[in-house]
Amino acid sequence: MKSVPLNAYPRTAARRSGVKKLRENGRVPAVIYGRIGQPQNLELNTKEIETVIHHSISENVLVDLAVAQDTARPKRLALVQEVQHHPINGEVLHVDFHEVAENEKVTITVPVEATGEATGVKNGGGTLEHVLHRLKVRALPKDLPEVIHVDVSALEVGKSVHIGEITAPAGVELLGDKKLPVFAVAAPVTEAQEAEAAAAAGGTGEVEMIKEKKEDGAEGGAAAKAGDKAADKGGDKKPADKKK
Repeated sequence: MKSVPLNAYPRTAARRSGVKKLRENGRVPAVIYGRIGQPQNLELNTKEIETVIHHSISENVLVDLAVAQDTARPKRLALVQEVQHHPINGEVLHVDFHEVAENEKVTITVPVEATGEATGVKNGGGTLEHVLHRLKVRALPKDLPEVIHVDVSALEVGKSVHIGEITAPAGVELLGDKKLPVFAVAAPVTEAQEAEAAAAAGGTGEVEMIKEKKEDGAEGGAAAKAGDKAADKGGDKKPADKKK
């Protein structure tokens, strides 16, 4: 991974009011930490950090920090660990840097993307499934990939590409269970399966509707019978009154 130059400045403002004023002046609060040195509060130029983030292929960015006014350690190599954005306008609110050493391997997660069209999709009508979207890798900072591409052209219906089958870039070690699938081609759904699923869904609805109608009919029938009994009783009384 190629490092990107970025300017940074020591930050003294830590309270909420100070940080707010910092943002109003076109600066972004940041912090850098790691095993090499003590954590330090920094501030960045808003336009500079936004340009770095927006031009990166993934969220993994390696930066060469030039810390002004720091005579002891003016240059630092760091990975962008976390970026906080405004929920509405997407503005960068805060950045966390993880300082790393050039000769020490680090572990990060990297997005994985497919290249080519799977033969199982092109000729077999299958569907390409992206099972794992990120892979854990370990490498020296300069060897870290921004993204891992996997050629799925030879993938047939019912077949998968597992972690252990992926060729890692030079100097990079892929971590995780080698048997885990990353991409797979699922068999196409047949017309019979679609019809069966539709019938099952439709059949359930019809049963419920018929049941409701039966219940309504049962209630109506009971009411009718009750009315008939009442009418019979009333009919028995009328002739008796006439005899009197």
